[in-house]
Amino acid sequence: MLHIVNKSPFDTGSLASVLRVAKKDGGAVLLIEDGVYAAVKNGATEASLKSAGMPVYVLQPDADARGLQSRLMDGVNMVDYGGFVDLVAGHDNVQSWL
Repeated sequence: MLHIVNKSPFDTGSLASVLRVAKKDGGAVLLIEDGVYAAVKNGATEASLKSAGMPVYVLQPDADARGLQSRLMDGVNMVDYGGFVDLVAGHDNVQSWL
C-alpha cells in the first residue's frame, strides 16, 4: 500500500498513524505538500521514518517550494509528478491521510 501524507507532522498525528499501519502492510510513504517537513534531516520525525523500515518518498516540487531540498534526511527518495503517478500506479492500494 502507498500511504500519502500531506500534513505536517507538527499539525496532525497522521504520520504517526501511517507508521503504525504501514509497518504491518509493508507499504511505502509518500510525503507531499506540508508532509515533506517530516523528512527534514535531524528533525523530530527522522528516527521514526528510518526505523519504520519502508521506502519514504518526497515530492520534489513540494520540498523545493519550502526550501528543503538540501535539508532532507538521507535515504529519502525524491520524485517528481511523473514519479508520483508511477508510485500510485505501482501500488495495488493507495491511502491518503488527511
